[in-house]
Amino acid sequence: MNVNLAGAKWFKGSRSSSGKDCVEVAHLAGGLVGVRDSKNPTGPALVFTPGEWDAFTAGMQDGEFDRP
Repeated sequence: MNVNLAGAKWFKGSRSSSGKDCVEVAHLAGGLVGVRDSKNPTGPALVFTPGEWDAFTAGMQDGEFDRP
């Protein structure tokens, strides 16, 4: 999927510290969601469809990605 991120408005989570070691998210056209590393704002970004984003955030809330 090729998405133009030039006009994206990136933000950090409310629990992020003032440091730069964070993930940033942007709500994009068509309900897409962009995710990038705040340490590398001009680097690559992941782009999720609405369904993928919902599944990802539900998995996080359910502990699916917790370390063993």
